[in-house]
Amino acid sequence: MSPSILVVLTSHAELADTGKKTGWYLSEFSHPHHVFASSSPPPKITVASPRGGAAPLDQSSIEAAKDDEISVEFLHKQSALWEATTPLSQILKEGIDGYDAVFFPGGHGPMFDLAKDPESQEIVKKFWEAGKVVGAVCHGPAALVNVKLSNGDYLLKGKKATAFSNSEENGIGLSEKMPFMLETRIKEAGADYEKAGQDWGEKVVVDGKLITGQNPASAKAVGEAILKAI
Repeated sequence: MSPSILVVLTSHAELADTGKKTGWYLSEFSHPHHVFASSSPPPKITVASPRGGAAPLDQSSIEAAKDDEISVEFLHKQSALWEATTPLSQILKEGIDGYDAVFFPGGHGPMFDLAKDPESQEIVKKFWEAGKVVGAVCHGPAALVNVKLSNGDYLLKGKKATAFSNSEENGIGLSEKMPFMLETRIKEAGADYEKAGQDWGEKVVVDGKLITGQNPASAKAVGEAILKAI
């Protein structure tokens, strides 16, 4: 029987008050998906978002991946995955028993909706307390920072984790537009934050069933770690 992975994308498309669009980041879904699809047997993939329907793809991530064959092929052949996502409310209604892992790709969108979405937090809590894999990359861990478990502790308390670093956010000039700084919030939740030796370097942290990646360069390795864990 094939394993089953729930992928949760953002529904948020506005980049604060910049007038620019955001959403989920192409290569942070395309590369893990390629890893999943290349395995035998490939896992079943279900894609969800807070609002359901079309999940906004960050257009700048398309430009950034124009020379990335895996992302270009994914963009042209797999659009059904993000154009008709399942609402998180429906995932909760149907239950999570059939899934082995939940995965949150990044993009700046999750900083604005998934970070504070109660249904997303409930899904993460249920996955974690059922002993299932919880994975996220880049800004995807924003979906984890406010999750509290049944005992009242933050999910991230005492865990090793990574995510888009403060220095990387500063480097692209968007720190002042963020509702919070992700690295800082991860530390505030009680996690032991780790990062690559240099900005934009690959970094994946595996702490039991918790799998996090720092940035777009880490997406493939996050997919591989999730596949190994399930």
